[in-house]
Formats: sequence, C-alpha cells, structure tokens
Amino acid sequence: MAKASEVKSGNVLRFNGELVSVEEYIHRTPGNLRAFYQARMRNVKTGKIVEYRFRTDEEVTICRVETNDYQYLYEDGDYLVVMDNNTFEQYNIPKLLFGSSIKFLKEGMNVTIAFESDEPIVAQLPNSVELEVTYSEPAVKGDTSTSALKYATVETGAEIRVPLFINQGDKVKVDTKTGDYMERVK
Repeated sequence: MAKASEVKSGNVLRFNGELVSVEEYIHRTPGNLRAFYQARMRNVKTGKIVEYRFRTDEEVTICRVETNDYQYLYEDGDYLVVMDNNTFEQYNIPKLLFGSSIKFLKEGMNVTIAFESDEPIVAQLPNSVELEVTYSEPAVKGDTSTSALKYATVETGAEIRVPLFINQGDKVKVDTKTGDYMERVK
C-alpha cells in the first residue's frame, strides 16, 4: 500500500477491484478546504474513464506492471501465442486485448504486452506496419485529378483505403490505430 501522494501519471492502480491506468493526476488546494489529489483514470479492460478525488493520506494499491516486447507466433482459438524474445517462453494472450488493430497482425511481428502479476492487461501492435497489397481494383485513367481513394486488401486480409496509384503487389505502410494508409514503401 502506498499513500495517494506517491502516485504519478502512468501508474496502474487497483481501484474498486479493477485495474486502472492513471492518465492525469493533479494536486489541488482550494481556498479554505483541505488539499486533495484529482485523478483521471482509464479502466484497463473496458477503457472507461473514471474521475476520483483522493485525500492526501488515503491508501492506494500501486500495481507492478512489466512491459516487454514479444514475437507473435500463431493464433490458437480465442488466444494468440507470443514468445518472449529473451527467454523463448511462450504465452497465450487473449485476442480482445489487441482491439481492432488485430487485423494488421501477421506472424513474426513484434508486439508490446504489459503483464500485472502473470496476467496480461495491455497488448499493442507497433504504431505502423508494412503490408503487401494482395488485391486492388485497377485505376481508371482520368480519375486522378482529385485525391480519390479505392479499397485494397492487404496480406493479413484487412481492407483499407489507398490512393489510386497503388497496385496489387505494392507494399504500403498502414497506421495500426486508425487503419489509414500512410505511404507506399519502396
């Protein structure tokens, strides 16, 4: 247990039986009242925002979270099997932790996973990935006067919108958070 005055932004706390990540933590001293800490926290599992005021002497539980890079090996039902790059130990990670960016995941890719006492709590892909376009409609000559986009399927099976000059077989850089085309890779 730690005092509320020891908490910092970025810490993971056990709050009301749930794991929350502290996004904003401000010390306030309003006029004649006692000082308190105003916290804005995000639930790790649901993503819901919680706001709470801690007294300065209030006891809180700061969780020890270990974040490391792992290599994605293969899919196993509702889980993804990843391997620690240092110890070669394998772990099953629930697909839900990756969210919508899972559609850009391919075998051999490095992912970042945070564990809290042997339980995976956060998993994320790199900010951008390079994927090959496996299918796209050919561009029609004369349609390039505006920044028109067309649909293309990448090697993971995800469908993204790309500029008209992108053809089948090209490699493109994709933002994993939004699913947007970033640039063509040579």
